[in-house]
Amino acid sequence: MINGQAGGTIAWRLNKRVMMVRVFSRIRMAALVAGCVAALSGCAGSVAPEVKRLPERVELSGTFYRGQANQSGPQVLASILSQQGVVITPGLLEKPLHLPGAEAQLQQNMQNLAREYGMVVYPLDNNLPALLTQVAAGYPVMVRFTEGSAFWAEPRYAILAGYDRQKQTVLLRSGMDRRLLKSFSSFESSFKDAGGWAVLIQKPNQIPAKVDEQRWLKAASDLGQAGQEQAATRATKALKAQ
Repeated sequence: MINGQAGGTIAWRLNKRVMMVRVFSRIRMAALVAGCVAALSGCAGSVAPEVKRLPERVELSGTFYRGQANQSGPQVLASILSQQGVVITPGLLEKPLHLPGAEAQLQQNMQNLAREYGMVVYPLDNNLPALLTQVAAGYPVMVRFTEGSAFWAEPRYAILAGYDRQKQTVLLRSGMDRRLLKSFSSFESSFKDAGGWAVLIQKPNQIPAKVDEQRWLKAASDLGQAGQEQAATRATKALKAQ
């Protein structure tokens, strides 16, 4: 009889312990879920106020030339020039860009060449709201970002052609990818690792969204110094007429 009572007591204690384990497991699970929800809410709230005021989703259309990643410079420049009505292909840009051989000067050479085609090269601030503001206005942005791993990465050029504010992703056109999606944070990191360089390549009458007047006038002056005086004059008049 005593053994039976002892056995019952042990069983009761075991059952109680199992129930307590289950209760604590549920509490831990609830805490984990709450933490995840809080983290997601934090991410959603981390979007800059300027971005929150933009349309929720934008994807621009236009010509895009696919190519090897190491050819992304002339490929992206040719794509943007084609969207501006210039009849061009990436192959036709290699010689004036002094490729192969002048990879170290590629960024500057692309800007110089764009001006020779009568385009205003307008530099942008190196932050995501500034870039997405132009995309929302309908202007593709030429950017440079790093691609690779923590042990090996190289700069690439791309067209920033869209974004999804709800999903917090940007859409890039680069290399063989017409729709390369990257999270806001991943893109910002790779963009700044590559120097935070971004420009608009505009016709003289295409005034950027929220234009910095002095910056536009400087870009127009650079266009005139490249031998495109008439285009530079049109760019200056377009600014005054807005």
